[in-house]
Amino acid sequence: MSTGSSKIAIYGAIGANVAIAISKFVAAFFTGSSAMLSEGIHSLVDSGNGLLILYGVKQSEKPADARHPFGRSKELYFWSLIVAVLVFSVGGGMSFYEGIEHLKHPAPITDPTWNYWVLGLSMLFEGISCFLAFREFNKTRVDAGFWATLGRSKDPSVFAILMEDLAALVGLTIALAGVYFGHALNNPYFDGGASICIGILLVSVAIFLIYKTKGLLVGEGVDDETLDSLEAIARQQRGVEQVRRPLTMYMGPHDVVLALDVEFHDHLSAVEVEQEVDALQDAIRAKHPEFKRIFIEAKGLAGKERGPLGNASVSPQI
Repeated sequence: MSTGSSKIAIYGAIGANVAIAISKFVAAFFTGSSAMLSEGIHSLVDSGNGLLILYGVKQSEKPADARHPFGRSKELYFWSLIVAVLVFSVGGGMSFYEGIEHLKHPAPITDPTWNYWVLGLSMLFEGISCFLAFREFNKTRVDAGFWATLGRSKDPSVFAILMEDLAALVGLTIALAGVYFGHALNNPYFDGGASICIGILLVSVAIFLIYKTKGLLVGEGVDDETLDSLEAIARQQRGVEQVRRPLTMYMGPHDVVLALDVEFHDHLSAVEVEQEVDALQDAIRAKHPEFKRIFIEAKGLAGKERGPLGNASVSPQI
């Protein structure tokens, strides 16, 4: 999936959340609804989060330089972590606080008309934003299920936006239920309870995002299926005698570093080994284009020694 297509989901989320946040704050001002205020805070945080993820995407696209020889792809993971922290602290914390305050000082909703209009429009706009994010997410699913794809996704510009949009739709449903039952039963505690539920929802989503981005930020590798594929490709090369388990690390959603330790038969010359290494790199990139940097250490080269083990390194072509 291209970076440009993932930006469509981000722009859609930002535009929807800005419009929704304004309408929710207006409705909260006129109705005094705690759940509506919490939803306004939620949408405002989502708008800022979209901007931060967009900034992370643009930073990650910067080319490598002397100070960043591997590029800056991990910028996306850093800003996604900041987004997760904001969802946890500002979104979840403020919603939970507003709910507690409303339970301590309940105020009945006299006219819920504003709330219904805003919630209905919000669901429409959030539904459009969620559709855009889900469409981009589906491009990586192939035949896998939703949760399996979500678990293996390495692109926060897609899965973070999708999770926020889904949380927004669920939060709107909770707010709608709180306003309806609070007005129908003349019980303001429903409104405060809905705000607390929205806070718990946002905290749960934030914990998931923190868990996902933390693993990517500290250096997560590819899955076992990809590792097995890399080993199989290496063993198919002429003269390969032994292959150690590959070492990989995600620098970005579509930028993975590979370190491969390969032992060749001793009867191959240094020139032949270098040719086989080039062929191995080409074969890996043909099947797994996400490996932008491949480092192969070739051992057992005839006529060359390095140290007591008789090893030699063949420089990778990047």
